[in-house]
Amino acid sequence: MKDKPAKSEEKTQPKVVAGIKQGQYSDGHPLDTIEYLEAKIILKGDRFTSVQSFHDFAKVVRDTADQTDVGYSTKEFDGIRPQIREVLFLDTSDFRLYNNAFILRHRLLYEDGFPVGDPEIVFKFRHPDIQTAAEMDVRPNIAGNYEIKFKVEALPLKEEIGGMRMLYSHNVQFPLSQAHVGDRTAMSTLVHAFPPLRALKTSAGERVELVNHTAVAEVLLDIARLDFGKGTEAKSNVAIWRTRGDMKQLIGEFAFQCKFKRGDEFHAKAKKRAEQFFISLQHLAQDWVELGKTKTAAVYRLKGNPPQAHE
Repeated sequence: MKDKPAKSEEKTQPKVVAGIKQGQYSDGHPLDTIEYLEAKIILKGDRFTSVQSFHDFAKVVRDTADQTDVGYSTKEFDGIRPQIREVLFLDTSDFRLYNNAFILRHRLLYEDGFPVGDPEIVFKFRHPDIQTAAEMDVRPNIAGNYEIKFKVEALPLKEEIGGMRMLYSHNVQFPLSQAHVGDRTAMSTLVHAFPPLRALKTSAGERVELVNHTAVAEVLLDIARLDFGKGTEAKSNVAIWRTRGDMKQLIGEFAFQCKFKRGDEFHAKAKKRAEQFFISLQHLAQDWVELGKTKTAAVYRLKGNPPQAHE
């Protein structure tokens, strides 16, 4: 019989991939399973004043990797320039989507000051309970192609450095060109495209708008590939979000993401090393860390009166 972990350990070190009870959606399709671990540490936006700030934080990441026996390689990212992306959140005026754990995001990549490619649409249900997240069928009602991504997101504790809490993010994403729909800001259109929204109370003629009338400019730099051993690797990056127009620094983020087919493919030793790295980085970078927030929450809370999020 395995020894039970101490209560303090249970609080700060939850299982990275918890089990999902078997079940199915209304059409008989089995519940989606988690295929991604995305670890995020939210950073103070005012610490980032130039590209050098990204490299300064990367030095802290490298020191942490050295201390926790995690491989750190910059070979594929040497000389790379930051990506510039525009991020838009859409919601009702009373934040009805976000209040019910839904997020609707539009993201567009820029190169040399001009938009390129097809805008990406992401609709997600994010919740602290894995079963609730798994049972939400996020498949869209569109004619084109789409991709489902079910992630466990690891975040620091809300009020103290050195711990870990979990959110479960059940996402669908697709290029805008794959959605052949009518009025894209009409709630009636969105309810048709995203069936989970049928549970929300809506009124005739209701529309969504930019959350807090804010467009976000994201500056993101890939910094290194982390190797946790046993075939588990993750690309890591640092990003800063600021408002377009007045260029107010909102928030920063360090993140890395691992992909696996099933939770049991995340080898125990690699998982432990990833957890140690995540905890240690919080301590070494504590002057950078912003507790109790997510990037999305920073946008929703720009003008006070924060919504009731499930974060």
